[in-house]
Amino acid sequence: MHFPWWYVPGLTGPMLIAVIATLHVLVAHYAVGGGFFLAREVTYAYRSQDREYLEYLRRHARFFILITVVFGAITGVGIWWTIGLASPLATALLIQVFVFGWATEWVFFVMELTSAFLFLYCWNRIPAWLHQALGWIYAWAAWVSLVLITGITSFMLHPGSWPQTGSFWDGFLNPQFWPQVVARTGGAFLLASLYVYLHASIFLADTRLRMLVQTRSALPVGLGVALVGLGVGWGFFVLPEAAKAVIQSAPVITVFAALFVALTTMVVLFAWLGPIRFPQWLSPGFAAILFLMGLAAFSLAEFIREAIRKPYVVYDVVLGNQVFVQEVGRLREQGYIESGLWTKAYLQNRFPALVEQGRVDYVKLRELAPEERVEIGRLLFLYHCNDCHAERFGYSAVAPLIRGMDKEKLKELILNLNDPYFYMPPWCGREEEAELLAEYLATLAPPRPKTTIQQGIVSSHASLQP
Repeated sequence: MHFPWWYVPGLTGPMLIAVIATLHVLVAHYAVGGGFFLAREVTYAYRSQDREYLEYLRRHARFFILITVVFGAITGVGIWWTIGLASPLATALLIQVFVFGWATEWVFFVMELTSAFLFLYCWNRIPAWLHQALGWIYAWAAWVSLVLITGITSFMLHPGSWPQTGSFWDGFLNPQFWPQVVARTGGAFLLASLYVYLHASIFLADTRLRMLVQTRSALPVGLGVALVGLGVGWGFFVLPEAAKAVIQSAPVITVFAALFVALTTMVVLFAWLGPIRFPQWLSPGFAAILFLMGLAAFSLAEFIREAIRKPYVVYDVVLGNQVFVQEVGRLREQGYIESGLWTKAYLQNRFPALVEQGRVDYVKLRELAPEERVEIGRLLFLYHCNDCHAERFGYSAVAPLIRGMDKEKLKELILNLNDPYFYMPPWCGREEEAELLAEYLATLAPPRPKTTIQQGIVSSHASLQP
């Protein structure tokens, strides 16, 4: 209520976050699993004195640093930029609650960057033991970063007893923490192997080395699959009841969940048939298909995890429209516009006669001209609804959802938003404000299409008349 709205036409702010965050996550997990791959394989190459393999690992390390450090850092900053604009209240809460956790994560992030660059640029310039040590330092620092960030992101899905205690550790060690750590660790191993397969199939002409990479990557694939299965199942078991209900009641989420299971199964099957059982099958085309299926499955899992928090941004704490749960009653009594810093400032600037002695005169709102009421209704939409809905076109556009509704039906829907649709935030304003929003939405609502059902009802009704 104390932040201005951020309008992203068509896509909406949360979907922009989802796009950037998914791109980042696909790389960030490679940063963890790929770190362990390089540390393990460099250690093996030194011990077996395989100079050819060591030279290939150097080329892979260059590719690894370019993708994870450069692209990963850019998308990581992009996440902070977008969440600060689209979900400022939730972002501020996460910073305040986990300031110690963020500070710790930055320490390990600096360790990652330092050890990664030393690992690559000091290749063949430092003793073998030190080179191996840098690889392992990077791998474990990256994994600790994953653990720390998982504690914070899993808090958003299930804050546990934190709302009652306010304790850092109650929030961090929430019911979703360990399941997501297990699943993300497994995902990091599995995804890294897919990156490795793709890179090796394209850049390795030597049959011996290609077979060696595939054989050595079989263990991370198996371990990754086991951990993902355990973590996802465990995580579903401890989901809040409403989050489970979202999966069952939202057709898109149900379809995505089914696709996730299907794609994950196909990745396991293809990985077993190709790199593990028949290594000679691993051509660039085969590796690319395997890689894309893995990315798709991972992306679906991230989308599902984000979607099942509805109607919250932080479960049971911050609603999707940037309102604390405990503030809903006060907003309904005092008014949404009255309680908002920027909404009231807008009204005072555009309609100064409506604000007397610093308070909104809701009686005078009813006396405004229709076009002025519609303007204020759009203001309410942008603050109360814009975080989840586009207007006429785009992601979850509101216009198709209210097709054929008049102002009275829209007002009734607004006042009872959370009743028929438990995954939507409740209305957080006065009845007068619901009327204004309904009048604006009525300008968006397309007419109800004529159907044979309606015609049949009308004709049947007419035939029954005396």
